[in-house]
Amino acid sequence: MVVSPSFPCSVVGALILGCLLLQASNSNAQLRPDFYFRTCPRVFDIIGNIIVREMGSDPRITASLLRLHFHDCFVNGCDASILLDTSASFRTEKDALPNANSARGFNVIDRMKTQIERACPRTVSCADILTIASQVSVVLSGGPSWSVPLGRRDGLQAFFDGANTLLPSPFFTLDELKASFAFAGLNRTSDLVALSGAHTFGRAQCQLVTPRLYNFNNTNGPDPSIDTTYLTQLRALCPENGDGTVVANFDPVTPNTFDNQYYTNLRNGRGLIQSDQELFSTPQADTIPLVEQYSSNRSVFFKAFVEAMIRMGDLQSLTGNQGQIRLNCRVVNSRRSVENDDDGVVSSI
Repeated sequence: MVVSPSFPCSVVGALILGCLLLQASNSNAQLRPDFYFRTCPRVFDIIGNIIVREMGSDPRITASLLRLHFHDCFVNGCDASILLDTSASFRTEKDALPNANSARGFNVIDRMKTQIERACPRTVSCADILTIASQVSVVLSGGPSWSVPLGRRDGLQAFFDGANTLLPSPFFTLDELKASFAFAGLNRTSDLVALSGAHTFGRAQCQLVTPRLYNFNNTNGPDPSIDTTYLTQLRALCPENGDGTVVANFDPVTPNTFDNQYYTNLRNGRGLIQSDQELFSTPQADTIPLVEQYSSNRSVFFKAFVEAMIRMGDLQSLTGNQGQIRLNCRVVNSRRSVENDDDGVVSSI
């Protein structure tokens, strides 16, 4: 069971919530872990229980929800723009190349929003639902818990072009990865290496892998950084001119567990996509010592991951009277959906 933040810190409560009030946070001063303690004390409970149920039939869902949060935050900040469907005013980010036919979990977010609206109408933003869902997904998969800064508001538009240009590509070199992360506001080497560790669980489609296996950089051969045994395994799963939508585990050792095996895989030439292996196989890269450190010390990786997640969650966050609290995560509120709370404060625009 997932414990609500209204419960005292206990073994289980600390696992999911990180004993929110007892942990310091370096987040945006307007975001705070106790934001919903009084207005929606069961928000973690609702989100966590939905994820637990979904994991029974879809073990990929935790990685998918974390990926949604990443892809949201990298495009104009963590404003739930990735959840918006196409409207008369904008085209959905779901159609952008990095998301089309690969971003998943939208229906799970819809269920969370529906239940939260029943329990706490017009209170919890879709951006915060994504943020909480990513933290709970990591914890339920064996990863670290942390204090989640909350209080984001939802944006009013999607950014199709931004999703096509701002999200890191699986074919990026290390320099391109660094530039992408720095542009987003994550300019520390530890941000890049730690957040890449999210690929310690989840899947990727073969179409993102096959260029490395058969014609890397137009050489008519494989990426030389791939371990030969792993290359044989990947070619069996992803044959040349085969079905590009077949999925491969990012981590062939512990595919559904959030741990530090990802970094050991990189050291062994078993990074699934090019941008992952670049962290270790780029000569003299400043990322190499961090890969080695995170591989040998899970606690150090977990600490770095938590710090980077909090930093990412702060990116261009809308707070206060900015944006709105969407009643449906797929649609910007209409003028007719504007309602006043009992104290007269408008809860959405």
